[in-house]
Amino acid sequence: MSDTPAYRIEDLAHLSGATVRTIRAYQDRGLLPRPERRGRANIYTDTHLARLRQIADLLERGYGLASIKELLEAYDSGRGLGGILGLVAEVDGPWTDEETGRISRADLHARFGGTPDEAAVAEAVELGVLEPVPGDSDTFLVPSPQELAVAVELHAAGVPLPAISGHLRELRGQVEHIAARFLEFTTEHVFARYLDAAHRPTEADAAEAASLVRRLRPLAQQTVDAELARAMRLLAAQELRRHLGSVETADGRPTSRSVAVPEETMRAVERLVGAERVSEFFVLAAEREVRARALDALTSSGRPPVDLDEEG
Repeated sequence: MSDTPAYRIEDLAHLSGATVRTIRAYQDRGLLPRPERRGRANIYTDTHLARLRQIADLLERGYGLASIKELLEAYDSGRGLGGILGLVAEVDGPWTDEETGRISRADLHARFGGTPDEAAVAEAVELGVLEPVPGDSDTFLVPSPQELAVAVELHAAGVPLPAISGHLRELRGQVEHIAARFLEFTTEHVFARYLDAAHRPTEADAAEAASLVRRLRPLAQQTVDAELARAMRLLAAQELRRHLGSVETADGRPTSRSVAVPEETMRAVERLVGAERVSEFFVLAAEREVRARALDALTSSGRPPVDLDEEG
């Protein structure tokens, strides 16, 4: 007599947490091997129990039954499921070290000026900035406390809540485009060999791909951080100069003027300091010349010092 445990379908359902109806549906779809027939009874074993637990794990990871069937067929053909599940865990895992927080409705209102704004709360829930806690209408989960803190600071600086929500919607679309492009880029140049439909990944392939995901995961954020810093430095300086250049003095005269500079001079300055710092260079150079002339005036007899704030 075999020592292998034998279960009737009711026992298998109890041990696995699946219903009898679900077990039969998995058999019909080819996800679960047929039971052994002993006399008039269908007998299941630990192999069926392990398979049901594998299916449950993949369902929790968000896979559909058709995809699960493909993964299990790869496993049954000897290509292994452990490496594939490791790859799935790397991709499905958190892409940030930030931990989810909680906030009460009262604290939320307090952080945004103290006046309840249920429309703004509803929009934050729609955007996923807040998540309701089942059974507790006065508490929210905060998937990204950092994102919420940014909204608090913008609101404190005078930005209306609808403008903050609109900005987030626009920004999210642009960031998703960047993420999609990064995935296309890495898929084409790195992961294509693991995703060939004619060549299912082996255990070793899947483990190697999981390791690559782990190594490449931070690169997208690092690249975006560096490029965002560069762009903000450039555009913020341009924006500030544009606004300062439009300011007028009390008598209506502009506080800054446009000056024509020879093309060769511009190119020479760009080579010297970089295109983004040309304006800063000319401002500092002009200030240095004015101060040098003021010093000359101080050392020359009979000539009054130059007023640095004097126009003209």
